[in-house]
Amino acid sequence: MTASALRAEDLYRFFRTGGEEILALRGVSLAVESGETVVVAGPSGSGKSTLLSCLAGLDEPAGGRVTVGGEQLSHRPEAVRARVRGRRIGVLLQSRNLITHLSVQNNIRIAQTAGRRQRNRPTVGLLLDQVGLTAHRHSRPAQLSGGELARAGLAVALANAPDIVLADEPTGELDGRTEQHILTLLRDQAGRGAALLIVTHSAATVAAADRVITLTDGRITT
Repeated sequence: MTASALRAEDLYRFFRTGGEEILALRGVSLAVESGETVVVAGPSGSGKSTLLSCLAGLDEPAGGRVTVGGEQLSHRPEAVRARVRGRRIGVLLQSRNLITHLSVQNNIRIAQTAGRRQRNRPTVGLLLDQVGLTAHRHSRPAQLSGGELARAGLAVALANAPDIVLADEPTGELDGRTEQHILTLLRDQAGRGAALLIVTHSAATVAAADRVITLTDGRITT
């Protein structure tokens, strides 16, 4: 039996605020297959961003595990998780994934150097063209509009032709035309066989998904 592109098994994540313990994830299990687009929806504070961080190996669950193509990602040293992430996972966060003092093209180059993946990797020029930022290749993040920042972050997330793309509100605060452009680029990744998991409140993004998972108070409810 072929392993899922991405699998989470019984994830728990706790945070402490003063003397209070907050349960951000309460036994979350899910799987995303290659070529599938899955949306995680739910109210603010339901644990969606925490879940994505655990799936990307940016945060460690207190319990449960995450596997990527059958390879365990969670509960391993950060250096190991970073290598797996660089080779196999593209991540687009709300806070963006751009280094502020570097140009757009150099942000992409840094991502490709960290990923060390040569096979089937798009060129910097192709990525810039796909996201419509060729004219801004030398611009730094502070010189870009909100829509341009979203597209630059996406180019970095796709720099190594990842097997898995994890995106947290990739179309938040974008106009309708830019949102559709970003969704088309993401769906193109699924078309080439990547597994997509998108955290969103956007109705347009939900409509474009193959499957929707609803998270409420740290639990999957649908």
